[in-house]
Order: sequence, then C-alpha cells, then structure tokens
Amino acid sequence: MQDQLRERILRKLETLPDVRGYQVLDFVEFLESRYAEKTAQSPNVFQRFAEGVEDSLRAGRVSASTIAETMGLLNKAMGVLSGVAAAGKSVATDVMDAATRPAVRPPAAPPAAPPSAPPPTATSRPPVPPPPSAPSTPPPSPANNSGGTSS
Repeated sequence: MQDQLRERILRKLETLPDVRGYQVLDFVEFLESRYAEKTAQSPNVFQRFAEGVEDSLRAGRVSASTIAETMGLLNKAMGVLSGVAAAGKSVATDVMDAATRPAVRPPAAPPAAPPSAPPPTATSRPPVPPPPSAPSTPPPSPANNSGGTSS
C-alpha cells in the first residue's frame, strides 16, 4: 500500500468512534482474507495475546468503551513486558559476548625490586631527634642533708 493512501486512511479512521473502528477492522480482515497479495506481518507474542483478549471481548458483546479501556491497560502492560524482555535479551547478549571473547591476560610484570626507603619529598622533614635526657644524679639522701652545720 502506498504511504500516502495509508496516511489518508488513518486520518479518516481517527475521526470514527471505537464501535465503527471495530466494524472497519472486521471489514479489513474480510478484505485481507479475500484479496491479500501477501501475508500480513505476524504479530509478536504480546500482540497475539492482546488480540485474542480483544476478540473474546468482542464475541461476548462487551461494549466498545470497555474493550478500549481493557486494551489500553493491556498495551501498557505489553510495553512494560517488552521493556523487561529487551533488558533480559541485552543482558543475555552481554553474557554471551563476555563468554565468547578470548581472555586477555595482563602483560607480565617486571621483577620486583627490593624494598627501599621512600625518597624524600619536598614536604617531608627530617626526623626530629628526641630531647637529651637529663643527667642521672642520685637523689640526695637524708644522711647527707645536714643543713650545712655539723655538731
């Protein structure tokens, strides 16, 4: 179908209420079954499920507004599930890529040099020596302390 024709049909469909939209869908499916030159693109799992629910509701004579609300909720749920499926597929692809990628070994390290003192830096100061200890003199004994007078 030409793009211009498709756009024109879509513009006309947007003006119709849901009840008439379902009538158009029935007519398009009838035309497809009789005159289709090629097979339609097959829907994915989520679309097949939603279309099955929609067909069941229509067969049960549920109102078009209720079907529209139900399909709106299903479309939101399908969007979430599609996102989850895409994320899972991405993770699986990453895992498979990592598993099939050859292991890269790091280059061999040069032999280690013996440990040495770290080089001085501009902010380091030489160690400060401890203060000199006081001379050790024995404490005065009471016998030597006579007060400077003898008797």
